[in-house]
Amino acid sequence: MEEYAREPCPWRIVDDCGGAFTMGVIGGGVFQAIKGFRNAPVGIQHRLRGSVNAVRIRAPQIGGSFAVWGGLFSTIDCGLVRIRGKEDPWNSITSGALTGAVLAARSGPLAMVGSAMMGGILLALIEGVGILLTRYTAQQFRNAPPFLEDPSQLPPKEGTSATGYPSYQQYH
Repeated sequence: MEEYAREPCPWRIVDDCGGAFTMGVIGGGVFQAIKGFRNAPVGIQHRLRGSVNAVRIRAPQIGGSFAVWGGLFSTIDCGLVRIRGKEDPWNSITSGALTGAVLAARSGPLAMVGSAMMGGILLALIEGVGILLTRYTAQQFRNAPPFLEDPSQLPPKEGTSATGYPSYQQYH
């Protein structure tokens, strides 16, 4: 099944990297704002300053970590599409596992295996939910009545103008 909303492979890496950075900055910014507010000294001025400082310092770092994950994932996914010659959920699952393993490489082989399993399982769950949602929404429309034609494209009825409004002669 062809995904029509995704960019072609070389551009997908940049697109996913930017999207992951944005998600990381926004999500990390919200989390760090709450954390900075709670950890600051008493007083609204101190708490607001602590919140802003936490966001300023940590949100770009979190966004960068998300961007690295997204870029590596998309790079591996594009490589698998090229090698296997098809785009299916197995590419995403394998990409998640390999991304987890590569990012944990500095922690040793045991950490690599654990991260690979977590990445593969996480992506398998995401892909599975996506497939289930696609099937569920497709099943909803299976029994729906066929789409009616666009009324503006139908020939005008007797006694009406081409626009669908009653003609001038009908009233005079």
